[in-house]
Amino acid sequence: MEDGHQYHLPVLLQEAIEHLQIRPDGTYVDATFGGGGHARAILAQLNEQGRLLVFDQDEDAYRNRIPDSRVIFIQQNFRHLQRFLKLHRATEVDGILADLGVSSYQFDTADRGFSTRFEGSMDMRMDQRSPLTAAQILQTYTEPQLHLLFQDYGEVTNARTLAKTIVQQRKTHPMRTISEFKSLIQPIVKGNPQKYLAQVFQALRIAVNDELGALKELLLQSTQVLKPGGRLAIITFHSLEDRLVKNFMKTGNFEVQDTSYAFTTDIPPKIFKLITKKPIIAGAAELKLNPRARSAKLRVAERI
Repeated sequence: MEDGHQYHLPVLLQEAIEHLQIRPDGTYVDATFGGGGHARAILAQLNEQGRLLVFDQDEDAYRNRIPDSRVIFIQQNFRHLQRFLKLHRATEVDGILADLGVSSYQFDTADRGFSTRFEGSMDMRMDQRSPLTAAQILQTYTEPQLHLLFQDYGEVTNARTLAKTIVQQRKTHPMRTISEFKSLIQPIVKGNPQKYLAQVFQALRIAVNDELGALKELLLQSTQVLKPGGRLAIITFHSLEDRLVKNFMKTGNFEVQDTSYAFTTDIPPKIFKLITKKPIIAGAAELKLNPRARSAKLRVAERI
């Protein structure tokens, strides 16, 4: 068994725990167990009556689970939050934490295909039981589908050219491995190659795992399961996620709300009170220890 702290350095740990305002006898959810850093910190604040339900669809995370009777490990995507809380008779909870980053361990395991630094298969599945891989997306998506994917999920500057290149090249060249894929798109890489590839890989990873769809479901279900006064703390790593979280906490919607009805009486009731007006970001000391924390943003809201 691997030590969880080596497996993945928990991002914004103190800040997240502090803002959850943990009640010792409360029921909490860590929606993204990963290496278990956040979960261990929550657990340290719970007494014998406290409960912690952790979600992670990743087999490696499951192997790293915490042997403690107060912890229930649910090997599922957090989009099934409500269903599994019901199953474990935890219909109301005091707090939910989700760290949406890919764990360092996943990035550093070459054959998972998450990182541009290694040779491995174009896989990128968080849940090895799911059928769709990055290689399949590259092989089967139409040119317009690929264009939108890279534009929306990766904010890739030449998304259209990239999509066109992939569709032309795949007729004769396989794109099963990271090196095959990188060498095929190499001629059209724009700007800093590292940054460009990171954006391309991010877009594929989001699509493979339907990350934004899962996040929306988690946010919607959080309003059903959080007790009044319960807190929702979400750590995001790119603007697409952050925008969804920010809008939802503010208005209960994923889009920025139209204010044209501000003078009518049917303003929808507020679901959350914002605890963080601006997102919390990592300080200098944490960045020194863990450079991957530089894009992390923590937002916290309290259920009204």
